[in-house]
Amino acid sequence: MDQNRLGKSNIYVSELTLGCMSLGTDQKQAAEIINEALDMGINHIDTADLYDFGLNETIVGEAIKNKRDQIVLTSKVGNHFNRETKDWFWDPSKQHIQNGIKASLRRLHTDYLDLYLLHGGTIEDNIDETIEAFEGLKKEGLIRAYGISSIRPNVIKEYVERSNIDAVMLQYNILDRRPEEQLLDLLNKQQISVLARGPLAKGIFSSKDNIHRKGKAASHFNHSQIELEAVFDQLDKIAQQHKISIHGLLFQYVLKPHAVTSAVFGVRS
Repeated sequence: MDQNRLGKSNIYVSELTLGCMSLGTDQKQAAEIINEALDMGINHIDTADLYDFGLNETIVGEAIKNKRDQIVLTSKVGNHFNRETKDWFWDPSKQHIQNGIKASLRRLHTDYLDLYLLHGGTIEDNIDETIEAFEGLKKEGLIRAYGISSIRPNVIKEYVERSNIDAVMLQYNILDRRPEEQLLDLLNKQQISVLARGPLAKGIFSSKDNIHRKGKAASHFNHSQIELEAVFDQLDKIAQQHKISIHGLLFQYVLKPHAVTSAVFGVRS
């Protein structure tokens, strides 16, 4: 599998990234999925402290603790959560980020992260304080690079202008093409990598029947069932012409722009 440079760093990630949010809580199954991904040439694994309130990091950490040198490891911070009560609130403060990295490293059985992402962000945040926290972690050697995972173009642009981020994770797929108008050219010019999450559009196009079953997911993208069926028919036609699966076609679509370094997909089995 091809690998691409992450921003201006010396980190290279596979063009597909295993997103771990939907791995579940079965340690054995999670390890099997991660091992399968590594065997297929995927070297980039993405998790977050908020996923299952820390449990996801623990499961990932157990699965990779003897394979750390094979992996580019990403996690996220910014949501101050209580594992017992399942409550959380937004907290991009320097203190929370400094505490968050310690907890994540402990759960992940590692002494550094390759990439650390702010897990959200608002324009009202003290952005300079947040940047200072990430820069401090980088100097300490606790992280190799940092960035932001966000759906807000105005927030992303603030970090582009004010920080040394190497990556932006954002939603991008054939049904959500807003980044093409708002961000891809800007990020490409600044040599900031895009990690495109949701490339398979929540699995809507796994089959035509799936469009009916995933009505709620379909409405998430503001398309009617009739529109989605028409898109499916077009995708199916193109995929057959090029002898590729529809999923393969969807991956190719999001990987085409120069700004996109890796497509982040999730699996349950």
